[in-house]
Parts: sequence; C-alpha cells; structure tokens
Amino acid sequence: MLYPQLSAKRKVYDLNGLWQFKQGNYAPNGQNRLSDDPESELMVVPTSFNDVLVDKDKRLFIGDNWYERVIDLPEIAEDEEAVLRFGSVTHQAKVYLNGRLAGEHKGGFTPFEVVLTEKDLAEKPLVLSVCANNELNYTTLPVGNYLEKKMPDGRIKKVVKENFDFFNYAGIHRPVKLYTRPKHHIEDIIVQYELSDDLKSAEVMVKVEAGAVSKVVVSILDETGKVLAQGAPDQALVLESVTLWQPLKAYLYTCRVELFDGDKLVDRYDEAFGIRKVEVKNAQFLINDQPFYFKGFGKHEDTYINGRGLNEAANLMDLNLLKDIGANSFRTSHYPYSEEMMRLADRMGIVVIDEVPAVGLFQNFTAALDLLGDKAEPDNTWTVMKTKEAHEAVIRELVKRDKNHACVVMWVVANEPSSHEAGAREYFESLIQLYRDLDQQKRPVTLVNIMMAMPGKDLVADLIDVICLNRYYGWYKDHAELEDAKVHLKQELEDWHRLYPDKPIMFTEYGADTLPGYHSLWDIPYTEEYQCDYYKANHEVFDSLPYFVGEQVWNFADFETNVSLIRVKGNHKGLFSRNRDPKQVVRLFKERWTAIPNLGYKP
Repeated sequence: MLYPQLSAKRKVYDLNGLWQFKQGNYAPNGQNRLSDDPESELMVVPTSFNDVLVDKDKRLFIGDNWYERVIDLPEIAEDEEAVLRFGSVTHQAKVYLNGRLAGEHKGGFTPFEVVLTEKDLAEKPLVLSVCANNELNYTTLPVGNYLEKKMPDGRIKKVVKENFDFFNYAGIHRPVKLYTRPKHHIEDIIVQYELSDDLKSAEVMVKVEAGAVSKVVVSILDETGKVLAQGAPDQALVLESVTLWQPLKAYLYTCRVELFDGDKLVDRYDEAFGIRKVEVKNAQFLINDQPFYFKGFGKHEDTYINGRGLNEAANLMDLNLLKDIGANSFRTSHYPYSEEMMRLADRMGIVVIDEVPAVGLFQNFTAALDLLGDKAEPDNTWTVMKTKEAHEAVIRELVKRDKNHACVVMWVVANEPSSHEAGAREYFESLIQLYRDLDQQKRPVTLVNIMMAMPGKDLVADLIDVICLNRYYGWYKDHAELEDAKVHLKQELEDWHRLYPDKPIMFTEYGADTLPGYHSLWDIPYTEEYQCDYYKANHEVFDSLPYFVGEQVWNFADFETNVSLIRVKGNHKGLFSRNRDPKQVVRLFKERWTAIPNLGYKP
C-alpha cells in the first residue's frame, strides 16, 4: 500500500485535528450528528484517547469509541477517485459515510483505505464516523484476557487484562487523510535488485501493480534527481557505481513510476529505496558483506499526552538521541511502528528489526514471569488461543507496507511466545514460511525467545535465521546476584551455540528497572548504580563470545504499562526517562557503543 503523496496527479488533504468523540452506544444514520449528543466531547486525531481524557473510567474504557467530523469535499474530476486513508485505528475499525458502513479493518497498527463511491461524493457535506473498538481477546493480536464484569448497578462492564507488559492505548493513532488519485492509477510498487559480487553495480527490477494504461515507464533517480536508468516494469535497469545504503550512512534512490495513455501522463508516484545486501552466514549478521553488530533498543511508541499516537517531533528526537549515544538500530517492539517512523529510519540510516503485534501468545503470562497464577498447571497456549488467522493477516499487511524499506533488515514472527509448548512448531512453521514467500528481498526471519524456552526446550529455533533472546539475568533471574548472573548467562549462550553453531545470537531485550535519582553505595536494585553494574556484567559476557552479534536494551525510555504490583507508574527499564531525560547509565553506553564499529566488528 503506497503512502499518500502529493504529485502532479495526486492531491492530499489532511483530516487531522479536532473531532467529536463519544464512548459507548452510537448509531450513525446520516441524519444525526455526534456533536448534538450531550455525552460527546472533543478529541484530537491522531492520539490515544486514554491520556487526553481526564476521567478515569473514560481512560480505561473498553468497547466502541466513536469519532466523527464533517468533510466539505473538494471537487473530484470524472477521471479521479477520492480515498480515505487511515494510518492506523486501534484495534478494530468501522468507517461510516453519512451513516452507511463503508469499510472495516481488523488490526491496530497497519494502514487501510476506503474508496468513496459516487453516492458519497454526491452528498455534501459528508459526515465521516469512525468506530474504534479496543477489545482484545484470544483471537486478536495483541492477545488480551477479555471478561465482562457485572457492576453493582447492574451494568455490564467490558474489561481487558493485557496479556502483555504495556498499556493498551487505543484510538485513531495515526494520520487520517483524504487523497485523490486517477481511476487508472498505480496501486503498488515492489522494488527488487541484485547486487554484483563486488557490490559496485546493481540490476534493479520494479514490479508495478496498476490500472489499464497504454504504457508504464520506470525511472531510477539519484539523490540529486538525475535519471540514472529508465525502462519498463520487470526490466533489469542497470546501475553502475552504486552508492550503498549503510548503517548510519543512508543513501536513497528514487523509483519513479509513470502511467501514460498515449503521450498523456495519467499517474506518477515516487518511491524512495536504498540498495544494500543483508545475509546471515557463519554465525554472523552481514550488511554489505561486513559483520554488523546491533547496538540499540527495544522501543515503544509512547509519549506523554500522545500515548501511542503519532508524535513526529518525538520520533526525530528519539532517533537523534539514539545516534548520539552511539546506537545504530531498534526493534519495533511489539507492533509495527508508524510509516512516518520507518521513512525517518530510512533517511537516517537506522537499522530496524520489524515486528508484528504478535505479543501475548503465552497463556498465563505475567511481566514478573509468574506463569501459573492460582492454577496448579498452566493451560496449553496453542489449544486456548485462536490467533492464526489474525497472525497471517498482520504478516501480509506488514510485508506489503514495509517491503521497500532499506532500514528493515529482519522480520519478527512473534515476541516471547510459548515456543516450548506442544503445538508451537505447528503454529509457527507456516507463518515463518509466509514471511519468506512474501518478501522479495528474502530478509532473515526470527522469533524473539522468552526465558522459559531454554536451549533444548524451544521447538522453533531451528526454523529461524537468528537466535534472538530476551533475557534478564541479574533482574528477574539471579536478582541482585550479578556474579551468578554472569555464569548462568554465559552457560545459556554457549548451550545455544552448541545447538545452532551457524546461527548468530543476539539480545533483543535485557535491562533493569531504575528510578532516576535513586542511589546507593551497594548493589541495590532500582538504583542508577545497579543499572550500570547490571549492564557491565552482561557486556562482559557478550564481549567474550564471537558469535554474539547484538545488544538491544530494554528499553529506550520508560513507558506506560497496565497496573501491577511490580510496576511503579510504568516500566522503568529505560536508559532515558519517559520525558527523555538521561539516566546515569547513558554515559556508560555512549562510551561503549561509540567504541564499537557499526560494520566489521567481531569478524
């Protein structure tokens, strides 16, 4: 799906800003207006409604969240069509135009579109109503524990207990745009390329999905706008003296696709792309034939007031902080991040591990790793959860959205699933293959392993390309016992390497909760000193193993979570506070990471 773009043949209108908002029952019928409802109020798009609404019950509301605004449509030419485009609506969306259901979408982190009909265009003004439902259950991704609670007054209250360790932010999270395109238009562009053995030249092949026209022209432009090659779709376009996209040294070409009816230009779209080689070989992760060491973070789309809503200033600040500390990468934990963030990472040379919202696939999971609760035996995850249909859908939508991004070097099929329980292999084998079938660039695929799925117990590791581990030796295990933590950590990594000697191993999470300004002379957890000592202990082990290829800290910044005994107003494992103030440990990481080269480390 192409990102909305202003061009000679396309116009884009911004529908962000103030909308009317109401929670609960509402039935748009083309006559009523949400603004006339005394229970309605104002809401900003895009944002999470949770942190804008002050009332506690509204903040924690589960169910239908209604948004509405009136659109005075521009003139639409006969050879054009108008499209409503939503960057994301969390978690299920229904879109109504003048009371008519015009479109639906399941999944809260990928874009979808609604094409306006002639009837829609004839009715002016147009009332746009959006129902954003934030219920989660055992068929959705993320997974939620859904229940209905009977209140003392007889009301039934819907409740979602997150099966994951972050807050269930919801609403219209990303931009809403109205754009026009020709009726015969460019639907999608897939950029493929083959680099020469010496990485100095490339053959670029572009697949184009488009309406019926007489001619399609593909041009490759450099960063100055100079045309380097031109031809037809599926034709090999040769680029000599290629400038590679490198970590922290981005170079982006432009693929320009033009549709013609005779000599008349019908549609045009410019797609940016970078050229680079990604390969897993001999227990190394290679970018452009050089060993790459991941230095970076797991993150969250999480800021004050905006919640999970798009905040482009925060995105740029985060990546500036990331670069300043010497990092080169992040993982989109635990869902696809905004298209705006992915485009920014492309331009800034930030390496991205791209993840679908497959989190919570572990029955009875809690953040404290207490998996049984009140039960003597846990339920089997793969007999209880029915997420396969949703899982296939989010993989298809993510690859379709992010396929051309140079920053994306690896796909994640799930974060911390129960990959050691019977049924896990049968569940994941086809999903891992789906990634491989869909991705024309054949990027590596991984699964982020949870601490219970130890070497020899995990049933999926042989199917993936890189062993990605979330481990908390010195925190959840060997708490405050760092010498023991080092022994157990090294032992586990050596066990993984014995089982899979050709697979690189990296950490996609490790960290310790730390309260800014909390200090001690001794190894006291939650202090800034302990956070530093914790990381030093882990790094001592990392540096001793040649097959260990990356460290992504959990987390970049403190973030909001659901309420639980071990969470003090959120998760405090960030190297930065939630408002992006640095903790003491940032200096340690800056010294460490700036000394580790991005390419060529651990050859």
